[in-house]
Amino acid sequence: MLPLLDRLKSDEALMQAYQAGDAGAFECLYRRHKDSLFAFLYQHCPRPAIVEELAQDTWMAVVDRAASYRPEAGFRTWLFRIAHNRQVDFWRRRDNRHQPLPDETGQLSSADPAGPTEEEILAAVGQLPGEQRDALLLREQGFSLAEIAGICGASEEAVKSRLRYGRGRLREILGEAA
Repeated sequence: MLPLLDRLKSDEALMQAYQAGDAGAFECLYRRHKDSLFAFLYQHCPRPAIVEELAQDTWMAVVDRAASYRPEAGFRTWLFRIAHNRQVDFWRRRDNRHQPLPDETGQLSSADPAGPTEEEILAAVGQLPGEQRDALLLREQGFSLAEIAGICGASEEAVKSRLRYGRGRLREILGEAA
């Protein structure tokens, strides 16, 4: 169990403590954000082994780049920016940018007349252009337009547009599947 004082500190204060050599501060940051980071990465690629690798790469990058962190950038935004870049690199490397991956059994889910399943929604999200997919998934994680813009390196207006077009394209894809 982490000390109460560490649990009450802001992410930015914890990151500064980690920069000063407090390993416990990193542990607190990790515990706070590991689940939401995993969920974000999982929405991009529903293969646990790949997600675990991307999450590990992200946390290693946090360790490697700790000295360059500046508290003006919120820690959570900075963390998800790193994760975003890691998953972009993964999709480029694998040449899977717009193709959903099958689940662990190698099967894509079948259509359900009652509505799209979670797997069908994830597959549909996987068919979106990368910028739209990223904007939708970050918004789903609770990031504001400004935070998404910072993570993706775009303007807030571009993020709004990506969200609008992404939602419209999802409706089209899921409508076609029904």
